Amino acid sequence: MEFTDKVRTYIFASLVAFVVIGLIVANVMASKQDDNFAMNEALYNQAVQLQTDGNYEGAWEAISKVLKKTPKSEIANYLAAIIEANRGNVKQSANYMQKTLDINPYKAEDGMFMIQLGEIFVAAERYEDAKIVLLRCQEWGWAPEEIPNYQEHVATLLAQIENLQ
Repeated sequence: MEFTDKVRTYIFASLVAFVVIGLIVANVMASKQDDNFAMNEALYNQAVQLQTDGNYEGAWEAISKVLKKTPKSEIANYLAAIIEANRGNVKQSANYMQKTLDINPYKAEDGMFMIQLGEIFVAAERYEDAKIVLLRCQEWGWAPEEIPNYQEHVATLLAQIENLQ
């Protein structure tokens, strides 16, 4: 089967039109995605600033908007956990910390995250979970510069758990 020049021209023009339309659609979709990302980033930054300033209610309002749009965001769930702990909602804080760990299992190798997780589990009365986390902190022998008495704090929390059970 041979194509005439006219048929080849139509095929080529159709392919070019298809590619151009595809590029336009991709560009429009990407710009919407960029706008959503920028809005979420601004809300996240606002939540961080409000939390740093001690305005936990305002921080919660901002981070909850981010979580509605991106519920599987590791950093948003982590910040939500910190904010909820500061608001006194330790059970909810523990849920957000657990979700953060579920989203990124490598957080279990972060000494700062793990001590915070252990503290929140103790506060939320999830003693068995806290014990597992704190024993891991002990086993790994973490000693971050931010907490010079890290291992002593871990031992204190483990002793507290033993006394409460």
